[in-house]
Amino acid sequence: MLTVQQVSKRFGSFSALEDINLEFTNGVYGLLAPNGAGKTTLIKMLVTLLFPSEGEILYNGENIIKADERYREQLGYLPQQFGYYKHYSPHKYLLYIAALKGMRAADAKPRIAELLKLVALEDVMDKKMRKFSGGMIQRVGIAQAMLNDPRILILDEPTAGLDPKERVRFRNMLAQLARNRIVILSTHIVSDVESIADEIIMIKDKRVLHKSPIQGICSQLEGMVFETTIDYEAADEFRGKYLSISERQEQGRLKFRFIGSGEPQPNWIPTSPNLEDVFIYIYQDEAKADETA
Repeated sequence: MLTVQQVSKRFGSFSALEDINLEFTNGVYGLLAPNGAGKTTLIKMLVTLLFPSEGEILYNGENIIKADERYREQLGYLPQQFGYYKHYSPHKYLLYIAALKGMRAADAKPRIAELLKLVALEDVMDKKMRKFSGGMIQRVGIAQAMLNDPRILILDEPTAGLDPKERVRFRNMLAQLARNRIVILSTHIVSDVESIADEIIMIKDKRVLHKSPIQGICSQLEGMVFETTIDYEAADEFRGKYLSISERQEQGRLKFRFIGSGEPQPNWIPTSPNLEDVFIYIYQDEAKADETA
């Protein structure tokens, strides 16, 4: 079990996170918040690249800073940008990383073959990575994070820059990896976690706002999400009154998915809320701040 107890993090006079309390057991956790909300700061504390200003992080009851190498041996980490050598093949690169981790070559070679098959790169294991797509590089990154068969796998914005097909492959792979370990996926892309996360963690105003299954988070908007069709001439007025989730053209008019308030109008069609609706609703203030910045 990985436990975050009353953790705060400050950089000088700037407070990045305040009084964070979280508990992780085996499964996939989606750490979902806009850029700048503190996701990466929390991730870096979980992997001991940063230390809490207050509070502590425990793994199986032991402070991870005191545990030091014993904790890191249980940890796999894929940062937003990981270093690799373009002229190396995946096989050569993983052998190099295994050596840095202190793995014996006799143990590393079969483990690397297993991982390259897991991430579907066995057919290009000896090809130089300079010609690889972003998705292939990220799969190499997953393989290096899994070399030590970690009990905790932490991924920071792992699908940034990937095309939709590569993101689907990536999510399917994570679901498979989470069977017997903790997987924490930090992202601002709702679709990355909506289909695979056991629980969603949302951070707002430097604190944990939600930590619950998707259904529980979405229930807060029950009866508030609607669809309706509006003439173009009335669209600006409608946007001024209601929070628009999405818009699309339909037979010469605009079809809105929106969050309504007050008594529903006759032409409003109720619809079930999803995680993207909640994300936009919760972080609408941040979006407005970005627009005026």
